[in-house]
Amino acid sequence: MSEKTYLQYDFEAKIARQIFCDKNKDYGNSWKILRIPSLLDQIYIKADRIRNLEEGKLPQINENINSEYIGIINYCVITLIQLEKKADDDIEKLLTEYDNHIFNAKELMKKKNHDYGEAWRNMYISSFTDLILSRILRMKQILENQGKTLVSEGLEANLYDMINYAFFALIKLRENNK
Repeated sequence: MSEKTYLQYDFEAKIARQIFCDKNKDYGNSWKILRIPSLLDQIYIKADRIRNLEEGKLPQINENINSEYIGIINYCVITLIQLEKKADDDIEKLLTEYDNHIFNAKELMKKKNHDYGEAWRNMYISSFTDLILSRILRMKQILENQGKTLVSEGLEANLYDMINYAFFALIKLRENNK
């Protein structure tokens, strides 16, 4: 396993966390009112915009692909917090929850990288976008099934996968810009 990957992951996680903090200062926890389907729709909007940009659609909003991937990470964490009903107005408690979910995502990434040998490094960035969109559709189906699955992973596992796909995309984007 690559120590480089861990450092890159932590670097991108620090940026995502800072944006989460800054937006929380601007808006507070206004996201607490959003239900799980609405949060999934927010993630979908960001992933769909990335896909449109990847396919050559010219942007009219001054937000780049990186900021959209960061938005996906933060909305996934928000969704995990909402699933646990642990949204707190105390910023320190909220950040502890945020950090716990990023830690859990990173631990999952370590395990999967061990098993898959960092195959993600050979993937197209657009594949991460497609995988995120696929996970959203899976999650919508799980919600339509009232959260019940026969053999599949549940909502949390899909959210953690999306977090990691977004981090992989950010790492690759940064490497490509060097």
